[in-house]
Amino acid sequence: MGKDYRTFVKELRQMLLDTLEVGEEKIFFKERAEGITAMGDRLFIECASTEDTKEVCGIYTEELFESYQGGVSLERIARDVRRELEKVKKGNLFEKTRNLLDYSKIKDDLFIRLINRDRNQKELEKAIYRTVGDIALVLYIRLGDMEGCITSMKIRQEYVDAWGIDKDKVFEDALINTYKMSPPRIYYWEKLIYDSDYEGENFMDTSERFEMRKDAIGNCLSTVKRTNGAVAVFLPGVADRLAGLIGQDFYLVFTSIHEVMIHNASVVVPEDLEDVLKETLDAATPEEDYLTSRIYRYCRATGSFICV
Repeated sequence: MGKDYRTFVKELRQMLLDTLEVGEEKIFFKERAEGITAMGDRLFIECASTEDTKEVCGIYTEELFESYQGGVSLERIARDVRRELEKVKKGNLFEKTRNLLDYSKIKDDLFIRLINRDRNQKELEKAIYRTVGDIALVLYIRLGDMEGCITSMKIRQEYVDAWGIDKDKVFEDALINTYKMSPPRIYYWEKLIYDSDYEGENFMDTSERFEMRKDAIGNCLSTVKRTNGAVAVFLPGVADRLAGLIGQDFYLVFTSIHEVMIHNASVVVPEDLEDVLKETLDAATPEEDYLTSRIYRYCRATGSFICV
């Protein structure tokens, strides 16, 4: 017979205490509540400590319990947790967190990521972000790279308060960093399909001639990493450059957090784009990659984004 949730958490904690060989106080359980456990129950594991700080990892026990109910053994789950802890230690992820109060040491690792504002209100309560319609541009810090993926965390308001630096200045620095970390690119669908090494078109290079599609099909905008690439349109100079290449305003269709379709505003209407977006979201966009169901327009004359 399978264990109930409470028994599962208790035995997982004991198994980790035994295998990690740490004191009782180093692994503790906190139920979902306000603050650090707002997103769900977590088992916290103290990985290291100094005179001033403690380095703690939190694992979501409700998700692990679902895996257990699905047939994964408790021993396997504990082994996976230990393996992930080792990755964290080897990745030196705590190095950045030790410097969070020193802006000069971490400013080059700040970047912006997009999420839906309405679906993530709890998650955004203490975060630093700007909004464009129902899109939140959220401030993150890059902690390191593990197995080709960026490990990051949101910057909370208290850190910006401690820096004593204007929030707009911090945000602009992060936008510039985002551009440097993953520069914007236009992708041609026909090349994406047939060339696995295709890295997109560098349309921001003004020394090279570049032709934007101006028909109803539109242009796919992302970044060189093609992960969280929809942010590209909000990066410095990008929207203005796109409007210049098209010759006028354009509509934005965010098919996911990873890319956005750019359409010439003179050849399409937002109602048609809304229908296409709905079909795309229903058929091809995983829930975790969803950004918005709304259509946006970039106004070249004012340099602003509006929700239409």
